[in-house]
Amino acid sequence: MNDEDYMRYALQLAQGVSGQTSPNPPVGAVVVKDGAIVGIGAHLKAGEAHAEVHALQMAGENAQGATIYVTLEPCAHYGRTPPCADLIVEKGVKRAVIAVADPNEKVAGQGIQKLREANVNVDLGVLHKEAEVVNAVFFHYTQTKTPFVTVKAAVSLDGKTATVTGDSKWITGEKARHDVHHYRHRHDGILIGVNTVIADNPKLTTRLSHTGKNPVRIILDTKLRTPLDANIITDNEALTWIFTGKHVTEKEMAPFLKKPWVDVIQLEEEQIDVDTVLDILGERKIMSVLVEGGAEVNGSFLKKLRMNQLVMYMAPKLIGGIDAPTSFMGEGFRLISEVPELTIKQVEMIGEDMKVTAEPRKEVSDVYRNN
Repeated sequence: MNDEDYMRYALQLAQGVSGQTSPNPPVGAVVVKDGAIVGIGAHLKAGEAHAEVHALQMAGENAQGATIYVTLEPCAHYGRTPPCADLIVEKGVKRAVIAVADPNEKVAGQGIQKLREANVNVDLGVLHKEAEVVNAVFFHYTQTKTPFVTVKAAVSLDGKTATVTGDSKWITGEKARHDVHHYRHRHDGILIGVNTVIADNPKLTTRLSHTGKNPVRIILDTKLRTPLDANIITDNEALTWIFTGKHVTEKEMAPFLKKPWVDVIQLEEEQIDVDTVLDILGERKIMSVLVEGGAEVNGSFLKKLRMNQLVMYMAPKLIGGIDAPTSFMGEGFRLISEVPELTIKQVEMIGEDMKVTAEPRKEVSDVYRNN
């Protein structure tokens, strides 16, 4: 095995904990000595030991003179845990192979510098592109202070999300619907509009065969029309945050605030603006948001170009109907030249349905990153 093989294993460890380490990044580490793996580790949860710590503890005395493979630059500062760079030096590791540097201003090359000053041989950039994919959420949040946004939709082949009467259960098959729960597990928040709450009364929880993490349930509700008996208000299975406009009164908010897991966030504007919502979510340490609609909400994220990833499930059905809803509504764009272009990253079959994963082209992403 070579450096790429060991790093690929470390990346698999990191990918396995994706979504459960927020606001920290998912990190994997592998310790190798004399051609054998002597320690492995992953950062499992914020506040707990980092990947390097687990791997070096497993390696024990074998860490002396070994090589450690880490998917992200080891930290060099004291946070909720001690610096991993110090531990690597202390254990006598001879060489550190790092996939990518950490853009976090608290690290930003200091971990690498500390290792080199201690005469640890550092190689940077092994499988860096793959590591950037694993850390896409963390990198985006670190650089913008706002959540990474995934918009998910399920449509027929002609782009409809329901029939003309509003019937939508179920467009896609069971396997596709199950796949969605993996995205819920990997995101810190799940966002919908109040119309979806009223129409479907969803739970917005993660239902997997193993224990999944429930995201914070985020509702855009300008006039606070969310029913008090809705599942998201009564079930206490996850936090529920409701964004409202400035005209909602304290009396209207009071019944919701009796539930300790419910918070009403009143904005200073009449209409909810997704830029404001994302800024507040970033301040609340929400690193990633899964937008599950409906069409007006999806349209507002599209119009603002606040989308990092699109996941579209397409069922082999034709619904038709000029008044049947589509997955993106709202104002839309006047000219094709104004329409943001996406890059299709993956197309796969989930049961009988097709899943398309796409992301805005870099020049489109730069528009809202710099605004």
